[in-house]
Amino acid sequence: GWQVSMKSGSLSYILPCNRLPVQLMSQVRVYTSNGQKKDLGSEDTNGSARGETLHKAETGRQDTANAGQKQSSPKQPIQVKVKAVLKKREYGPKYTQNNFITGVRAINEFCLKSSDLDQLRKIKRRSPHDDTETFTVYLRSDVEAKSLEVWGSPEALARERKRRKEAEIKYRENLFRNQRLLWEYKEFFGNTKPRSSTAAMFFKGPGKVVMVAICINGLNFFFKLLAWVYTGSASMFSEAIHSLADTCNQALLALGISQSARTPDPSHPYGFTNMRYIASLISGVGIFMMGAGLSWYHGIMGLLHPHPVESLLWAYCILAGSLVSEGATLLVAINEIRRSARAKGLSFYQYVVQSRDPSTNVVLLEDAAAVLSVAVAATCMGLTSLTGNPYYDSVGSLGVGTLLGTVSAFLIYTNTEALLGRSIEPEQLQRLTELLESDPVVRAIHDVKATDMGMSKVRFKAEVDFDGRVVTRSYLEKQDIEQLLQEIQQVKTLEELEAFMLKHGENIIDMLGAEVDRLEKDLKQRNPDVRHVDLEIL
Repeated sequence: GWQVSMKSGSLSYILPCNRLPVQLMSQVRVYTSNGQKKDLGSEDTNGSARGETLHKAETGRQDTANAGQKQSSPKQPIQVKVKAVLKKREYGPKYTQNNFITGVRAINEFCLKSSDLDQLRKIKRRSPHDDTETFTVYLRSDVEAKSLEVWGSPEALARERKRRKEAEIKYRENLFRNQRLLWEYKEFFGNTKPRSSTAAMFFKGPGKVVMVAICINGLNFFFKLLAWVYTGSASMFSEAIHSLADTCNQALLALGISQSARTPDPSHPYGFTNMRYIASLISGVGIFMMGAGLSWYHGIMGLLHPHPVESLLWAYCILAGSLVSEGATLLVAINEIRRSARAKGLSFYQYVVQSRDPSTNVVLLEDAAAVLSVAVAATCMGLTSLTGNPYYDSVGSLGVGTLLGTVSAFLIYTNTEALLGRSIEPEQLQRLTELLESDPVVRAIHDVKATDMGMSKVRFKAEVDFDGRVVTRSYLEKQDIEQLLQEIQQVKTLEELEAFMLKHGENIIDMLGAEVDRLEKDLKQRNPDVRHVDLEIL
C-alpha cells in the first residue's frame, strides 16, 4: 500500500511500500522566460535526517521479513525528469501590439496626416496583391499612440471621426447633385466625349444580338398590331402581344448587360455580372405573364365569344415578313452561341442548358418560339379561312400562349439555377484538385468547393494541409546556412533562444503565405475562368 511519505524541499512524494530501498536522484528546476532558475530538488539538513531515519527503519523491516531468502532483483534508482518551459504569456482579449496597419487605414481611421506617419517606424511586408511585391505598413500601437498625441484624448478622436463622417455624407450628396448638373449640361450642349466601353458592348457579342432583336421585334410588333386591327384575328393579336413582350424583355436584357459592366465597389466586391441573370429571370417572368397570359386570355375569350374573321390576306403577308425577320435574328443568335460554345469547348446543347450566356439564350429561345408561333398562327388562320370556323383561330392563340409558357418556364429554371451558385463541371473541378495535389508543398486538400459565379467566372475554395517540412526547407534554401549555424551556436540563454525562434518562426510563416500566393497565382494562370481563390490553411 501507499504507506511511506517522503518530503524533499517543497515537493512531497508518496511512495508505495514495496520493501525496496528507494534513492531519490532528481533535481527539479523551474525556468522562467528571463533565464532565472530555482533549485527545488536540493534537500535541506532536516529533510536529509528524516530521510535517513525512514530508510533505516524500512531496511530493518525488510531484513526481518525476507530472512533466508535471496534477493532476486537488484536495487534500481528512480529518476524524475522535468521539462524546462517558458512561462505562458497572457495577451488579453484585445492584443494589438504587434498588429500591422496600412497607411490608408491609419489616415482614415485615426484621422492622421501623411506627415504624421513620416515619424513612425516603417515596415516592409509581403503584398497580398499581384501587382506589387512589397508594401509599407505601420505598427498599430505606434499609430494609436500618435493619434492620441495629435488629438489629445480618445474622446477628441471620436468627435473628429464623427465630424468627418458627416462631412463625407454631405460630400456624397453634393457629388450626386453635381453629377445631375453635369448630365443636364451634356444634354444641353451635347456630349463630345469618346464612346464609353459600355456603349461598345452593344456592337459585338451578346450586346449586338440583343440590339438586333430589339429593332426587329419592335418593327414586327408595329406591323402585327396593324394587321390585328384590320382583321380582328385572335392569332394575330397573340402574335402582336408576343412581339411586344419580346421587345420589352430584350430591352430589359440590354439594361442587364449595361449594368453587368459596372466595376466592383465596396458594397459589391465581386462585381455585377449576375445582373444579366437577373434581367433574364425577369424576362422569363415577363414572357409568362405578358405573352402567355394574354394569349391564353384572348384564346379563351375567342372560344367563349366567337366572331367572324375578316380577310386574312394582309395577315398572311405580315406573318411571312415576320417569319423572315425572326428567322434572321434566330440565325444571329445561333451563330453567336456556336462561336462562344466552341471557345469554351462545349457543345451547343450544353452551352444553352448551362445558361453560360443568359442574354443570348433569351434571344435564341424567344426567336425560336417566335418562328414556331408564326407557323402555328399561320396554320390555324389557314384552317379558319378554309372552313370558316373561328374556333381554329382561337385554338391557335392558345397554342402560341402554351409555347410562350414553355419558353418562360425554361428561362426561369436555368437562370434561377445560375443565381443559386451551382458547382462547375466535375472534370474541371478534378483538374483544379490535381493541380493542387501535385504540388510538393501540399500534403492533402479537403472540403473543395468551386462555384460558377456566372459569365465564366469561377470561385474556388479549399482547405489545404501544408507540409511543414517542405515549407521550412524552402525557407532554408533562401538562407545562409553557415550564418544560421553561427546564430544557433551563439544561443546560450533562454532570452536568446526565444528571440531566435520568434525571428525565424515569423519568417517561416511569411514563407507559408508566399506559398499560398503562388498556388493561387498558378490556379488562375492555368485556369482563366478561376477569378477568386480562397485557400484555408489547416
